[in-house]
Amino acid sequence: MSDNTTPANPLSAMTDAWVQMTQTAIESATAVNRAALGTYQDSNGDDRPNDAVSDGGAKAESAPGTEPSELPSLAFEDAEWSFDRSAEDATALAVGDSVTFTKRITAEDVERFAAVSGDTNRLHLDDEFAEDSRFGGRIAHGTLVSGLISAALARLPGLTIYLSQDLEFRGPVELDDRVSAVVEIVEDLGDGQFRLATTIENAESGTTVIDGEAVVLIDELPV
Repeated sequence: MSDNTTPANPLSAMTDAWVQMTQTAIESATAVNRAALGTYQDSNGDDRPNDAVSDGGAKAESAPGTEPSELPSLAFEDAEWSFDRSAEDATALAVGDSVTFTKRITAEDVERFAAVSGDTNRLHLDDEFAEDSRFGGRIAHGTLVSGLISAALARLPGLTIYLSQDLEFRGPVELDDRVSAVVEIVEDLGDGQFRLATTIENAESGTTVIDGEAVVLIDELPV
């Protein structure tokens, strides 16, 4: 995931360092990422297709420092997180509806993700090592940051189920950066399926660090 060579053209090298990923490449990383960020998977043992990113009947205990969510699809919220959504009714979702989810990526987030995922690349964990890299310091795992897309999708009304996700990593996220994931419906595919533009931006600079597209299925919440 890291490259210690010093390129003649830093911009070209940065572009080369962030590559496109398809669903096959990110399925396992997305699942790990949800675990690290506290996004709960369905736990009733049903043999369901694809990847549920919200849960209508949370059974897991809330993490320290969190509080119950007002949204029936979520287990809990954290006071440090924020989100905004343009629609409240899952049956009325339409092109243009969107959700924005914002949080700060901390050193603790990175360390927990490394432990959960097994990606202990020193670029993410070792200050001295990372200072000599092209980035000049530690950066967050790309798949950790991309997990905020899952968090935004989980805040759509209804029960959101991932069907596919394409990603392009455009730049690094440093520790303590605040980032915002924005998901916007761009096409109604019918039968409860929607195509969404998915982006993650540095909340301070507005720079896009991840760009992509997802397809989701919106189900009714379990009673």
